[in-house]
Amino acid sequence: MRSYLLLVLFCLLCACKTAPEPPNVVVILADDLGYGDIERYNPASKIPTPNLNRIADEGMRFTDAHSPSAVCTPTRYGLLTGRYAWRTHLKRGVLQGYSPNLIDTTRFTLPKLFKEHGYATGATGKWHLGLGSRDSTHYDLPLVPGPNAAGFDYFFGIPSSLDFAPYVFVVNTGLESLPTEWIERSAHRRRGGGGFWRAGNVAPGFRHADVLPKTTENAVAFIQEHAASGPFFLYVPLSAPHTPWLPADDFRETSGAGYYGDFVAQVDHAVGNILQAIDDLDRETLLIFTSDNGAHWPVNDRTTFGHDANGPWRGQKADIWEGGHRVPFLVRWPGHAEPGSTSDQLVSLTDLMATFATLLGSDLPHASAEDSYDFLSVLTGTGTGSRDAMIQHSHSGMFAVRQNSWKLILGRGSGGFTYPRNITPEPGEPIGQLYDLSADPAEERNVYLDHPAIVDS
Repeated sequence: MRSYLLLVLFCLLCACKTAPEPPNVVVILADDLGYGDIERYNPASKIPTPNLNRIADEGMRFTDAHSPSAVCTPTRYGLLTGRYAWRTHLKRGVLQGYSPNLIDTTRFTLPKLFKEHGYATGATGKWHLGLGSRDSTHYDLPLVPGPNAAGFDYFFGIPSSLDFAPYVFVVNTGLESLPTEWIERSAHRRRGGGGFWRAGNVAPGFRHADVLPKTTENAVAFIQEHAASGPFFLYVPLSAPHTPWLPADDFRETSGAGYYGDFVAQVDHAVGNILQAIDDLDRETLLIFTSDNGAHWPVNDRTTFGHDANGPWRGQKADIWEGGHRVPFLVRWPGHAEPGSTSDQLVSLTDLMATFATLLGSDLPHASAEDSYDFLSVLTGTGTGSRDAMIQHSHSGMFAVRQNSWKLILGRGSGGFTYPRNITPEPGEPIGQLYDLSADPAEERNVYLDHPAIVDS
C-alpha cells in the first residue's frame, strides 16, 4: 500500500510539474485605425507599419473581422462584455466626457474572467465607457464605478476621446490633477496641424500630444512589473489615431497620408515598444491588435492623398457600410497561431469573451456574453469558428445583419458620417439595402428588391 501511495504521489508531482502555464494576454485596441492603413492588409498603403507587419508575419491575420459598432463607446462595451451595446440604453452615438458609467457593476467582463483565474488585470489608455453613477460625472469625487469596478486592478488613461473635455489623466478612481483650467477649441484638423478638440476644462500641464506616449509607457511598465509574477491580462485602448492628429516631430512627414498617416506611423512605433516588452518576457503571451471601427477618412481624403485608409471597403467610421466596421485583426501567439497565416473566419470583437473562456477552461455565467462566439480553434488551427452571422450598428443607430455572405441593412444611406446619411425611399423603392459580399464586396449593387426571400429570412 505504501508503494502504491508513493507512486500516486509521484504521478501527481509530475503532472503538476508539466502542466502548462496559462499565457499572458495583451489586447491592443487602436482608435479609428482603418483596415487599409496596415501594409499587410493594403500593400499600397502610404503609411509605414513595420511593427504591425511583424505581428502579421509572426501570427494570424483575419480578413473578415468586425467591430460590433462603427463608433467608439459601443465597441468598447462589446469587447469587454461580449454583448452588443444596443442592448443597453445607448442606442446611438457615444458617451461624452461627463457621462456616467455604462457597464453595470453586476455585468461579467473580460477582466473579471481573468481575475477568476488568478490573473493580474490592467488597462491603460482611452476608457470612454463613462465614470461614476451621477448624471454628470463629478471629477472632484471618487470616480466609481469605473474601470476598477469593471474588473481592472489598475487603470491609467483618459475618460473619453481626446476631443471631449475634461482633458485629464485618470489613475484608478482619481485624477492626477483636477481640471481647473480652460482650453479653447482647436483649429480644424486639416488647417490646424491635425488638431481637433472641443473647448472645455483641462488639468494644468495636460498636453494632448502626451497621451499616446504616456499610454505606451504605462503599458510597458505594467508588463515589466508583472514579468516575474503570475499571468496578466493587459487591455490597451489607444487614443490614437483618433483626432486630434498630433504626430510627434520624429514622425512628421514619414507617411504619404498627411497628419493622419504620420500619426498612424507613431501608433505603429508605440505598438513596437509594447511588442519589445512582450518579447523580453519569459512567459508565453497571446497578443491581439485590432481597431474599434474604421478610419475617419472621407472621399476627399482618399482623393487628396491617394491612400485608402479603409482598404477596398465602402464608407468610413460611423457608417453601416463595411468601411465603418470591418477592422484589422492580428493575433500573435507563438507555438499556437501559425506564423504568416490568414483566416477568413467571420469574427466580432464581442467574441473575445467566449474565446478566452475556452482558453482558460471556464464556463461563462448565465446571462453573460450573450453575443460572444468562441473561435479559439481557428487560432490554433484545429477547427473552424461557430459564428456565421452578426449584427452591426452605426453612429445613428442603423442596423445591419450579416448572414454568411449576405448583408441586410435596415435603412437607406450610410447611417453615419458619409453622405447621404439617411434616405427616405420613394414609393416602389427599396426601404433597405441588401448586398452579396461574395460577389459585391464594395456594396455597390443593392439587390434588396431582387431577393425578397433573403430579406424576409
